[in-house]
Amino acid sequence: MPVSTKQLELLEAFAMSCRRSIIEMTSNAKSGHPGGSLGSIDYLTLLYTSIICKTNEPIVISNGHISPALYAVLAELGAINKKDLIKNFRHSGSIFEGHVARSVPGVWYGTGPLGIGASVASGFALAQKLQKQNKKVFVTLGDGESEEGQIYEMMNFATKYKLNNLIAFVDLNHVQLSDSVQNVMPHDLHKIFTACGWEVITVDGHSFQKLSQALGQAYKSKNKPVVILGETIMGRGVSFMENTGRLQQSTWHGTAPTKEQTQKALLELTLTKKQEEILANFKKQNTWKANKTQDIKTLTKLKIKTGIAKTYSATDSLDCRTAYGKALLDLGKLNSNIVALTADLAESVKTNFFKEKFPARHIECGIAEQHMLSCAGGLSLSGFIPFASTYGVFMTSRAKDQARVNDINKTNVKMVATHCGLSVGEDGPTHQAIDDIGSMLGFFNTMIIEPSDPNQTDHIIRYVANRYGNFYVRMGRHKVPVLTKEDGSPFFDAKYKYQYGRSDILRPGKDLTLCASGSMVCEAYKAYENLQKSHPKISIELVIINSPKIFDATIIESVKKTKKVLTLEDHNTHSGFGSELARHIITKNISIQKFEMMGADEYQMSSTAQELYKSAKISSEFIEQKILQMLQDKKKSTRTFFFF
Repeated sequence: MPVSTKQLELLEAFAMSCRRSIIEMTSNAKSGHPGGSLGSIDYLTLLYTSIICKTNEPIVISNGHISPALYAVLAELGAINKKDLIKNFRHSGSIFEGHVARSVPGVWYGTGPLGIGASVASGFALAQKLQKQNKKVFVTLGDGESEEGQIYEMMNFATKYKLNNLIAFVDLNHVQLSDSVQNVMPHDLHKIFTACGWEVITVDGHSFQKLSQALGQAYKSKNKPVVILGETIMGRGVSFMENTGRLQQSTWHGTAPTKEQTQKALLELTLTKKQEEILANFKKQNTWKANKTQDIKTLTKLKIKTGIAKTYSATDSLDCRTAYGKALLDLGKLNSNIVALTADLAESVKTNFFKEKFPARHIECGIAEQHMLSCAGGLSLSGFIPFASTYGVFMTSRAKDQARVNDINKTNVKMVATHCGLSVGEDGPTHQAIDDIGSMLGFFNTMIIEPSDPNQTDHIIRYVANRYGNFYVRMGRHKVPVLTKEDGSPFFDAKYKYQYGRSDILRPGKDLTLCASGSMVCEAYKAYENLQKSHPKISIELVIINSPKIFDATIIESVKKTKKVLTLEDHNTHSGFGSELARHIITKNISIQKFEMMGADEYQMSSTAQELYKSAKISSEFIEQKILQMLQDKKKSTRTFFFF
């Protein structure tokens, strides 16, 4: 891809104008990252003017702090208003946030926490492969960013799936936030990428001719992903910034120029009349239309086939994760855009059914949960509906950051976590997820659901597949009985229609509301049956709740009726169903007499699920004792507690 004299003149003028915008916007904001933005602008100039504005191929800026560079390019291409950008960058109410934001036209995925964008780009690239399309996918990285472990997860993944359509560019300026890369954490990216199976090209990151040749070489790659290591200088184009950049000093990584420094920089970045004319002519001829983020409302119904829900009989004995795996397989048969991702746990999380039938759509990420969730984010923005599965502890602790950034980007990832709570049993406290709900509660675009038996699991999986939005579905490991109506037929039968946040009364009553979630419904029902025999005059209303984020009229009316509430969950009570229901009751100004919570309030050791429930004092016999205690207290006191 040789660069002609005419093209070179355009590139130089375009980059010069972008550099002016970078200085102006960071100066006006009095904050930002001008150094890396100035250093990477030459590559972005070439990439956008020569390729992206013609093909509109996806690009992810993983080093999201160089947002001034990306925004400057988008402004020069007419995708956004330059005056608005310079005036409002990093200001309240503006779409031009400090790090790359998906709300800006032309941005495919919003980034900030380092390492995430690279995995997202691999998701875009894999989507192209699965859809049998020939588009390239581009991603930019910082050399300091490459210290992140998630980058290595992505490297191996891209090689495994032969993502020769993925072209990465590393801004090799040898500087990171606090010091030089050499002083902070030295590493040899050429050797590392090579060892991971990538084609590596090292080039002068400020030479348009050499950058063009590198891109041409990258396009010819047959079986490997390609990385271009661009040797750049932080602050390139502004003398006083460039001087410190050459010394590999981090002075201008995250410092905006003063008013006086800005004036000096802009003098150095003055465009000639010829350059202004070249840019004016380019803008007249440019017809590129930047992609815009769809303002998709959470839970928008999708156009997929959900099939017919399975109904397991009362004699069936299975765990919710098996019901999940079978529902996923059914969805996969009906919809070619359903994909499953796992992290070396297909047999455990039961995506193995899907894997056997659809090996090409079963994405094995290896032991790389962070990469898995970010990759799923990229797939979801490419038309696929990804189900990403692992244990609850890994999904919500190790990959919480990735789930959070997906939440910010309003992706459509279905996170199904198995082995949650004490249900995981013998694996011990490191694997017993009793805080996972709390990890997801603070997300604004992620719904949380916990099914109570195999039949409800099947309905829920079909529901989340057909609704746009991120979902976290948690379930245990051990087998639970199929819940039944009083006549012995399945409670969640073919007529059941799940809606997010729906509560269901398993058994009606009037003395106390017993709210249970997940596997605790079974324990609650055992307690209910025993009390029916030992204390037939006690009337307990057993309510199944499945989301700690939303409580419907069913549960509220029950609470108002009985005024006594006991919550049960295979989770800690500080950040789960109990605490959230209490919060809901308070905000609704509902008066009650008693409110108690039962859950796993300390770490447990290794044992079976049933033994651990006893150890944590949340098994059926302890539930019975708590109910009797709460009802006996009524005789001692008739005080009413008001929550305000």
